[in-house]
Amino acid sequence: MSKLRYYVEDQIFGVCAKLGEKLNFPASSVRLYFIYATFMTFGSPIILYLVLAFWMELQKHWRRHNSPTIWEL
Repeated sequence: MSKLRYYVEDQIFGVCAKLGEKLNFPASSVRLYFIYATFMTFGSPIILYLVLAFWMELQKHWRRHNSPTIWEL
C-alpha cells in the first residue's frame, strides 16, 4: 500500500508536493487547500494546476538538455 501511495504522490500530485516544498508547507495541506479552492470556485484552479504541471515538465526537460549524461554526448 505504501508503494502505491508514494507513486501517486510522485506522479499525480507532483505539483502540490513541489509547491509545498517551496513554501515550507506539508504537501497534504497544499492538496487540501487546492481541493477546497476547486470546489469553491467551481473548478478553475484545475487550469492553474495543469499549467504548473506543464511548466514543471518543461523545467525538467530543460535541465536534462543543459546537463546531458555521458551516454547522451
